Amino acid sequence: MERLIRTIKEEEVYLSEYEGYQDAYRQIGRFIEEVYACKRIHSSLGYLTPMKFELQWQENRAADVI
Repeated sequence: MERLIRTIKEEEVYLSEYEGYQDAYRQIGRFIEEVYACKRIHSSLGYLTPMKFELQWQENRAADVI
């Protein structure tokens, strides 16, 4: 969790200017959804993005049920 917060600060917050709380909330949410979860690979997830890791996990889980 601490690494996530550090990444958000380094790759979004420190590089952006926000018009207010709502703008910051929206842009940080966009960063998490579009960049952190979809494009940024994570060594702890086998060098997959969180989205690909979750999809792979769901596919494996479905295969185990069948």
